Amino acid sequence: MSSQLRAQISKAKRIVVKVGSSSLTTAQGGIDTQRILALVEALAKHKNTGHEIVLVSSGAIAAGLSPLGLTSRPKELSLQQAVASVGQGLLVQRYAESFAKHGITVGQVLLTAEDMSRRSHYRNAQRTFAKLLELGVVPIVNENDTVATDEIRVGDNDRLAGIVTHLINADALVLLSDVDGLMTAPPSQAGAKLISEVKSFDDISQVQLGGAGISGVGTGGMSTKVQAARIATAGAVPTIVTSAQNLTSVFEGQDVGTIFWPSKEKLSARALWLAHATDVRGSIVIDQGAVMAVTEKRASLLPAGIKNVKGEFEAGDAVEVVSESGKIVGRGLVNFDSIELPNLIGKNTASLMQEFGEGYDREVIHRDDLVLIDEQAVKN
Repeated sequence: MSSQLRAQISKAKRIVVKVGSSSLTTAQGGIDTQRILALVEALAKHKNTGHEIVLVSSGAIAAGLSPLGLTSRPKELSLQQAVASVGQGLLVQRYAESFAKHGITVGQVLLTAEDMSRRSHYRNAQRTFAKLLELGVVPIVNENDTVATDEIRVGDNDRLAGIVTHLINADALVLLSDVDGLMTAPPSQAGAKLISEVKSFDDISQVQLGGAGISGVGTGGMSTKVQAARIATAGAVPTIVTSAQNLTSVFEGQDVGTIFWPSKEKLSARALWLAHATDVRGSIVIDQGAVMAVTEKRASLLPAGIKNVKGEFEAGDAVEVVSESGKIVGRGLVNFDSIELPNLIGKNTASLMQEFGEGYDREVIHRDDLVLIDEQAVKN
């Protein structure tokens, strides 16, 4: 079955490929032109046989280091943003020149947290991608590091690739690393072996996941790739993690890297957006009775089952729903803000109507706006 799944990925009509800084840089930390040329050649060959490709590419900061006389990734946010501003244009220029040799046009797509977390922006991004692919363009996607405010990245480009996979309704996701795939232990340890396939994330719960790559210019690692695989496979999209040098082998359906099996039950597009793309503003702690109601009966969340409210949020924001033991139960769009909600805690609908009047009989989170979440999916 693994070979059939690999063949399915190789034949995927629409595919997202994510490449990290560690797969694009020289030993000194700058962008390696030869690596870009090799990557583009593999992508162009596959596209020119009838496949649609979206490339999620890190490397803006790495590309900006040399022109600014820097030797390592800066830690200061404003300097990171400045380096990304210089590097992003250079990176896309190199991609454009490399793809042009194969008669392919590229388009730059820079996304922010708001583009992902606001449903209207999310849908607009969908339309943009659809038109680019219709025109035969290869979108080059990156997070908009230059205007990031909280931190240089929304999360990381691995997670972004997982979200983009659903946003464009892709058929497969390929995550390129500087190692061959997910290993039983860090690659530097003796005896570490490649894990060829992951059918269930429970199977790798004890695997030690590494951090950023050896180049020192990236921000991800195997941990973020596993998280991206969780996001993609939740939407029934098969995912492969392997080294950039194995990309052609992936397109040929060969037995390389680690393949993550897709979920048998695909979440709806709205549920996937809510579970993985929304920006959580706070949390609502609920009692055990409410936990059973929302998980087993798929009921809406009512004020009577709430024990505590944490964070600051407004009606319409996304919040996490958490049990009293701290376990993440789900994520949903709340109908009250964090100021008024504490006054409703523990009260039933009749008493709320009597005390506050019409309109307070509504659900805190309607079941259609609540998605259950595997706790490990948001921690790993």
